[in-house]
Amino acid sequence: MAKVKVGLVQMSCVADKHANLGKAVEKIKEAAAKGAQIVCLQELFTSLYFCDVEDYENFKLAEAIPGPSTDVLGKLAKELGVVIIASLFEKRAEGLYHNTTAVLDADGSYLGKYRKMHIPDDPAYYEKFYFTPGDLGYKVFKTKFATIGVLICWDQWYPEGARITALMGAEILFYPTAIGWATTQDEATNTEQYNAWQTIQRSHAVANGVHVVSVNRVGLEQEGVMQFWGGSFISNPFGTIEYLAPHDQEEVHVQELDLAKTDVYRTHWPFLRDRRIDSYAPITRRYIDED
Repeated sequence: MAKVKVGLVQMSCVADKHANLGKAVEKIKEAAAKGAQIVCLQELFTSLYFCDVEDYENFKLAEAIPGPSTDVLGKLAKELGVVIIASLFEKRAEGLYHNTTAVLDADGSYLGKYRKMHIPDDPAYYEKFYFTPGDLGYKVFKTKFATIGVLICWDQWYPEGARITALMGAEILFYPTAIGWATTQDEATNTEQYNAWQTIQRSHAVANGVHVVSVNRVGLEQEGVMQFWGGSFISNPFGTIEYLAPHDQEEVHVQELDLAKTDVYRTHWPFLRDRRIDSYAPITRRYIDED
């Protein structure tokens, strides 16, 4: 299909996991009513962003994938005829957990999952305490409406992940995300951080000639310490912002993407043609030094 309508669900969350799932269901229905064919939810949408603390009780939030949430969303996908991209806290085995996104096709079938590859460990983002790095590699999913690639939040900062996923045939890169500002920061710092976050993802669109869809959460969490900055957006294959969500409110938005633009941009700006794959072996080193 040359054109596809994607839905972005930018929402706030509460401590009640079932309430968040129910809210997401209603917002997916809203996106479908607006014509969405593929709907992307934010990172870890069934809970508050719990990685602000290292607390063993939070492991109780995890579930199998496929499991209870994908069962609900699979039925919904079939009912509405939409693809759903759902970021969940996966319990793989006792003591083994991942930050994982499941993809449900428009007929309700479970297409598979992507496990977050890059795991941060920063103040208020203690993800290494909870998540084992992904071991499925980079993934694409051939849905009814498009071949999509899914990466997750911290993956956004790494051009390698976007490149590999695009080379695997992804027509759209989706990034479910949970990122925000500390409420103690000044406005200049907030602006610089958001601009960097958006710019790196727009660069993935340009370098690979594909649309990028980034979906973030919004609202105050962590007892008012963290303001998740929303700002979900869609970039076309040349980095132009086609849609930008607000920083301070929930939003359900549907945007039509013209996937034929990939061929136009890749033909006129042939970055893939001119790649010197024979020269890139050093990139697999941690750092290029004398040793």
